Amino acid sequence: MGKLGCGIDGGLNEAKFSEPIPWIGLYIAVASLACAIAMAADFIRGFRQQKFWFPSKFFSINATSLTIIAVAVKLSVDLNTAMPRRVDQLAKLSSGALLCTVMGNSMPSLGTMENNDLCTNIIALGILVVTVIVNTGVQLGTGVIYLHWKEHALIMFLMLILLVILSFSALTVPVNKNYFQYKYNKKYGMALKEDSNETSKREDRELKEDIMKFWMMAHTCNPQFVVGRSVTCTAAGAFCLLGAMTLAEAMLRSYLMPWSFKFCTGESDYEWSTILILITQTIAVGVGTIAPAIRWFTAVNFRCPIRTKKNGKRKWTVERYWIQLLVEMKECPLSIRFEDRFCKKFAHDVKNKLLDLCIGMQTGIVLGSKVIQFISVYFMIQILLFCDFCKKLKTMKPKNGISSDSGSESRSTPKPDLRRYVMHLEGEDELVELMIKNNFDATDHWLRRGERKQPKHLTELLEKSTFAEGFKGVRDFDSDLVLSLVCDEPPNCWALPVVTLTAIAVALPNVSGSLMKQLMRSVNEGLVYVRLIEDNLDAKGELLNIRKAANVAWVGVDLFHKWLDVDLRKLSFQAESTKEILEKLSDAAKDRLEEFMKTPMNQCLKEGHSKWPIKILAANSMYRISQTLLQNCERRKDFIDERLFEALTVMISDILGACLTNLRQVIFHCLSRAVTDREHCVRRAVFILGKTEKIRKLLDQQPISTLDPDQMAYIDEWRSMHDLKITLPSIPSSAKSEKALSTSSDLYITIE
Repeated sequence: MGKLGCGIDGGLNEAKFSEPIPWIGLYIAVASLACAIAMAADFIRGFRQQKFWFPSKFFSINATSLTIIAVAVKLSVDLNTAMPRRVDQLAKLSSGALLCTVMGNSMPSLGTMENNDLCTNIIALGILVVTVIVNTGVQLGTGVIYLHWKEHALIMFLMLILLVILSFSALTVPVNKNYFQYKYNKKYGMALKEDSNETSKREDRELKEDIMKFWMMAHTCNPQFVVGRSVTCTAAGAFCLLGAMTLAEAMLRSYLMPWSFKFCTGESDYEWSTILILITQTIAVGVGTIAPAIRWFTAVNFRCPIRTKKNGKRKWTVERYWIQLLVEMKECPLSIRFEDRFCKKFAHDVKNKLLDLCIGMQTGIVLGSKVIQFISVYFMIQILLFCDFCKKLKTMKPKNGISSDSGSESRSTPKPDLRRYVMHLEGEDELVELMIKNNFDATDHWLRRGERKQPKHLTELLEKSTFAEGFKGVRDFDSDLVLSLVCDEPPNCWALPVVTLTAIAVALPNVSGSLMKQLMRSVNEGLVYVRLIEDNLDAKGELLNIRKAANVAWVGVDLFHKWLDVDLRKLSFQAESTKEILEKLSDAAKDRLEEFMKTPMNQCLKEGHSKWPIKILAANSMYRISQTLLQNCERRKDFIDERLFEALTVMISDILGACLTNLRQVIFHCLSRAVTDREHCVRRAVFILGKTEKIRKLLDQQPISTLDPDQMAYIDEWRSMHDLKITLPSIPSSAKSEKALSTSSDLYITIE
C-alpha cells in the first residue's frame, strides 16, 4: 500500500503520481507528429497531381483522426497541471492552433462522407471543440494560462467559427451529391448519344476527345472539389491562416521581446516533453496551414475579375442549395409521435423555430464568407496584377519571334468545346471557363504517363496471334470431344485457360530458359488486363469463382512453378516424353476430381459452378485441356516439345488477343461509377488508354467480329463462332487436308 500511494507519514505520495507525465507528453508529441505527416502527405499528393484544392486522403475527419487529434490537444484540456515556463504557455496556445489547423485542412473530406458518417463525425468534432474551448476558458480563469490571453481568445473564437462553418457546410453535401448525380447521368447519356460509331471501333483521337468529356464531368463534380471551391472553404482557409499567424506572433513576441512578459518560476510536470510538444505542434500548424492557404489563394484567384474577365460585380445572394436541406426538414413532419394535440403542436413550432434559426445562421455564414472573399479579392488584386505584369515581361519576344509564334499556333490542334460538360452549381457560372482552362491538359498528362509504360512483353506475344483467322486458338484449347467427368461443365473465363496452358508450357522439357521467361512475363502482363476486363464486364459475378480459381492457380505457377500440388519442373525432368507429361497432368487433375466426387461435399456440383471449390474448377480445366492436347498429339506424331510450346504460345496469344478486344468497352465501362470514386476511375481509364496504345493498334488488324459487344466479353461466345473441330495453330495446311480426309465421317462447319 505504501509503495502505491502513501508515504511513511501516511500522506499521499504526490511526486510518484507525476512521474509518468513526461512520457504522456511524448505521447502527445507523437500524435502531433502523426497529424503533421498526414497533412504533409495530402499536400504533396495534391501538389503532384496539381489539385490545388488539396483533397484529403490521408487526413480526413473520421474516428481515427479524431482520436489522434484528441491526444494531440491534451494540453488544452489539462486543467490542473502547472505550466509556469514560457515554453509551457506557448505549448498551450499551439494545441489550440493545431485544432484550428486540422479543421481547416480537412474540410474537403466532408464531400466523401456518407450521410450517417457525416452526422456522427461532425457531432464528435463538435464535442471535442466545445470541450477544448470550455477547458481553455477555465484555465484562463484559474490562472493556469496566464500569458497570451488575447491570442487564446482569438484562437477560441476561430475554433468556434470553423466548427460552425464545417457543420453548416456539411448540410450541403447530401444535396449537392444528389444534384450532381442527376446532372452527371443526363450529361453521360448525352455524351454517349453523340458517339455515333461503336465504342469498340472508334479512332484513338475520337476516344481521347470522348474521355476528355467524361474527365471534365468527373473532375468538376468531384465532391471534394465541390467543397474545396465553395465560399465557406475559402473562408475556412482564411481563418486557418489567421490562426497560424496568431501562433507565430505569440512565439515571436515571446522569444524576441522577453522583457514584455513576466514568466513564473518553477518546473512543469511535463518537464522535457513540453519542448517536443511545442516543436511538433508548430511544425504541424505550419505544414497544415499550407493547403488551406493555397486553397484560399486559388479561390481568390478564381473569383478575381482579372481572371474571369468580368466586371467584378458580386452577387450578394444565398444560393438555394445552401438552405435546401433545412427547408426540406422544415416541411417534413416530426418522426416522434405525440398523443396529445397540444404537445404535437408545441413540438412542431419548436422544430420550425430551430430550423428558422439554422436557416438564418446558414444565410449569415454564406454572406459572411462572401464578404471575406470580397475583402480577400480586394487586397489581393494588386498582387495578381503584379504577377500578370511579370508574366508578360517574361513572355515578351523580339520582333523576329513572330514566325515561331505562328508556327506554334499552326501546330496546335483545335480542342473540343467542353463547356456543356462542366458540372457547376448555382452561382458558379463565372468559374466554367477557368475550370476548363485549368484541366484541359489532364488527359494528355495521363495519356503520356501511360504511353511510357507500354507492356512490351505482352505486345510481342500478341504479334504471334492468328489475327487473320479470328483467334482460332480460342476454339482449339478445349474440345467437346473430350468426355466430361462432372455432371455439368462450368463455363470458361478468360484467365483460367491462359493459366492452365501456361502451366503445361512450364512443364515441357527442352525449352530454352529465355523463351520460358518471355512467356511468363507476357502472361503476367496480360493477366493484369484480363482481370480488369473480367472485373468490369462480369457485372453479375457469374464467373467469380472460376476467376478465383485462375488467380490461385497462377500464384503457384508464377512463383513456385507448381500447378496446385504438382511440381512442374520436377515433372519435366522425370517424364520421358511430352505425351507422358500431358498424361500425368491429366491423371493428377482426374484423381483430384474423382477424390472430390467421393466426399460428401460433391453435392455442390449439382448446385451450380458458383458453389464449386476453386481447386476443383482448376482441376477440371487442366483435365479438359491436357486431354485435348493429347488427342492432337496422337494425330501429330512429330508434335513434340518445341512445336507444342510454340502451339501453346499461339493459343495463349489468341485467348489474350480475343479478350483484349474488349479494352475499349472496358475503358468506357469504367466511366460510370459512384460520385466519390468517379474521377479516379476516369483517370485510370485515360492511363489504360495510353498504356495500351500499341496493343489496340495491333488488335485493329483483326477482321471485324460479328459478335455484339456484350457477347465479346465472354470466351464461350467466341467459341460458339467456331467449329467443333479441334486443331492446333501450328498445323500446316497440308496436314489439315490429310486430317480432314482421315475424319471424313464427321461433318465440320468452320466459321472463319
